[in-house]
Amino acid sequence: MDQLLSGLRAVGEPTRLRLVALCAHGELSVSELTQILGQSQPRVSRHLKLLVEAGLLDRFREGAAVYYRLADRTDQAYLARTIVDLLPPDDSELNRDLQRLDQVKQKRADLARAYFSENAARWDRIRALHVPEALLEKEFVKILGARPVADFLDIGTGTGRILELMAERVERGMGIDVSAEMLTVARANLEAANLRNVHVRQGDMYNMPVDDQSVDLATLHLVLHYSDDPAQVIEEAARVLRPDGRLVIVDFLTHNEEQLRVEHRHHRLGFDDLEIEGWCKQCGLQIETPVGLQGDPLTVKIWPAVRQLTH
Repeated sequence: MDQLLSGLRAVGEPTRLRLVALCAHGELSVSELTQILGQSQPRVSRHLKLLVEAGLLDRFREGAAVYYRLADRTDQAYLARTIVDLLPPDDSELNRDLQRLDQVKQKRADLARAYFSENAARWDRIRALHVPEALLEKEFVKILGARPVADFLDIGTGTGRILELMAERVERGMGIDVSAEMLTVARANLEAANLRNVHVRQGDMYNMPVDDQSVDLATLHLVLHYSDDPAQVIEEAARVLRPDGRLVIVDFLTHNEEQLRVEHRHHRLGFDDLEIEGWCKQCGLQIETPVGLQGDPLTVKIWPAVRQLTH
């Protein structure tokens, strides 16, 4: 009862109600919320602090910026969603807020397009070296099977494509990436697809902002070759998996395309089965049947692994 009353008191103020309504549409920074509401940043920050303390919003830092979104892991998350659903669709003030929100999202999309266009040629050259992405994604989804997934983590999410691909198959999904520019691209893509159950965070794949044993499925999709310590990345991925949780590694089989190291900052020129199997075994992961997709000159390999149950 006390938690319910606390949540109702927190949201029972016009500005805070507007903030909850806005954060139901995605992750927004303090500066973006200030811009939408037309209020001072200290005032908006005070309201946000109360909503976070009441468990209605989640807060997380990304570099110099602080972002907020509707809570999804607190006892008050259901209350927050219920309140948003009760808001009148014809309220003029809320509709003005949503119009300004559209402007913020358009600015994000413009930044994402600019970054993507600057790097598109580089990515296209890499794609040309292996099997078509549609074929890779089809095989990737096939390997995952129909097993329900409550909590999904995409490590090194990049453009957020794997989050998009998995959104209909998971209850909750999060992608992490160390690059603020890539997170801008990913957020724009997820917003364009109107996906609400998946989101992104800034984080280091060697030290992820994720609790122990909190994830049912994690993926490393064409990410591991950027690492100078792949064993540590796999160990960190294993840490967050629940017992019987799965890690799916998608990467290149060992190759000799040295230009990928020189021009595209690949630390490793692919991996062999024994390397991946050994690293997984060290942290309690059992490799399942891997699948190879041969391209010219690169072969992509998918290594599924499961965290063994402890007795």
